[in-house]
Amino acid sequence: MYRTNTCDELTSAHEGQKVTLAGWVHRRRDHGGVIFIDLRDRYGLTQIVSDPNNYIDAHNLMNETRSEYVLQIEGSVRKRPDGQANPNLHTGEIEILVEKVIILNVAKTPPFEIDQEKEVGEELRLKYRYLDLRHDRLKNNMILRHKVIKYIRDYMDENDFIEVETPILIKGTPEGSREYLVPSRIYPGTFYVLPQSPQQLKQLLMVAGFDRYFQIARCFRDEDQRGDRQPEFTQLDVEMSFINEEDIMKINEGLLIDLVKKFVPHKKIAQTPFPVLTFEEAMNIYGSDKPDLRFDMPLSDITDIATECGFGVFKSVAEKGGVVKALKVSDGAKFTRKEIDEFEEVAKIYGAKGLAYLIHGEEGLKSNIAKFFSPEDLQEIVERCESKVGDIIFFTADNFKIACESLGKVRLAVAQKFELLDKDLFAFCWVKDFPMFELDEETKKLNAVHHPFTSPKDPEEFEKNPENALALAYDIVLNGVEVGGGSIRIHNRDTQKKVFDALGITDADAEKRFGHMMEAFQYGAPPHGGIAWGLDRLIMIFADEPNIREVIAFPKDQKAKDLMLGAPSVMPEDQISELHIKTIAKES
Repeated sequence: MYRTNTCDELTSAHEGQKVTLAGWVHRRRDHGGVIFIDLRDRYGLTQIVSDPNNYIDAHNLMNETRSEYVLQIEGSVRKRPDGQANPNLHTGEIEILVEKVIILNVAKTPPFEIDQEKEVGEELRLKYRYLDLRHDRLKNNMILRHKVIKYIRDYMDENDFIEVETPILIKGTPEGSREYLVPSRIYPGTFYVLPQSPQQLKQLLMVAGFDRYFQIARCFRDEDQRGDRQPEFTQLDVEMSFINEEDIMKINEGLLIDLVKKFVPHKKIAQTPFPVLTFEEAMNIYGSDKPDLRFDMPLSDITDIATECGFGVFKSVAEKGGVVKALKVSDGAKFTRKEIDEFEEVAKIYGAKGLAYLIHGEEGLKSNIAKFFSPEDLQEIVERCESKVGDIIFFTADNFKIACESLGKVRLAVAQKFELLDKDLFAFCWVKDFPMFELDEETKKLNAVHHPFTSPKDPEEFEKNPENALALAYDIVLNGVEVGGGSIRIHNRDTQKKVFDALGITDADAEKRFGHMMEAFQYGAPPHGGIAWGLDRLIMIFADEPNIREVIAFPKDQKAKDLMLGAPSVMPEDQISELHIKTIAKES
């Protein structure tokens, strides 16, 4: 056998035992001829010692070793000398006096240090990901990921869910994001796609009678990358029959609470049961449909005051049906002009044309816009925003989305500046009652906000006024990050057809894209709904990492490239030809 024990197993209780260990040279030290090596495996470190006065052959081989060499050693467990124990290691009381060494493999000098956590460029880390994964940080992230997923599987099993694997090669049925295409060799000119999610398949499982389904599902979306996105990612996919929103929230909330207690017990959950906000409440109060509730800094609405004021910008927006939002920042009067300008730039990134403000001084609200408000209106603003001396009130004026969202981003920027985001606090919330559709300003057509299989909250209202219809859709949010989303699905053919009609999907197109769903609904589809979590995002937050690449073993970079394998890559012409496709070389 290569080893009798791991490198994190031996203690003083094993003193005197003959053992065999195998692992990598983590760190090597030569102290006057006596060689010390910290031998590393996945489990931990053990100090091994070679003395030139004992076992000379082993000592000579130890002398040849360098960082990241792979060794097998045999020796005796002994206590470290007095005062030399390492309390930070599980094996810190002992060391192994080496009697025999086998160099299993040599190693080039790594492109970055493995025995230390130093700042290394991400491009280099991704190119040598197999070396990066040797670092404790990433190794521990992978272990956390494994344990979280195992716990989820056990929890779902205990709650009568069954895991069903759904196909990776499926039919293309565009639902929003761009899909990855896979050409068929057998059927020239046709393609499979990689699933954005198992959405239709899990609904068909409900038709099949599997009333509690889950899957740790691989999903694929050909979209622009950012810190919490990857071309391929992992979801916890859940679907249930004969349920309502509250049933789905309850089972998911219970699992999330258990996961926090099990894997990040030092994190405090802000509130249980999780608060439930409507989309409109979340946008109005926090300027976001994924609000960060770790701090209390609500937005206020002063549209009615703006309608009567003399400030042309506010008055014009209010008269055109827009809104004027206000954000009171405690102790914000001390902001410099430069800092205020920085907050204004944040607002502009998200569509605001500017960021007005009033400073609350000893004599009331002052700034270059104060003169446009009557004393009574200024007092009303003070009361509505609960402002006091020393505060500043920021304002945005635009359509509902831009005014709320841009000021919501300012709210987050202020929280970061004042260090209000407690890293050890988990503030979960549910956001529900999303708009069912959004209007594409260019095409003037409606698009589904969630997906076209989401049930309307009020079917009668949906038929009368689809543009303003609300959906039975809900998101689970953690510290300002959407970690999951789902909906109650449409389960009858007539309602599904009406939604397709509202989206401008013709009967012929619906049959071509979704005919299998429409037909299945005719065979007794039960009421059902579900949710999908972004597992990469959730584990990222659990691990206190800045992006999901740090919790994925082999991620793509921010340009969707695999720097380690060199993908995507040019394929041989004969293989391309066999797939009945041709490529058009892009001019450099």
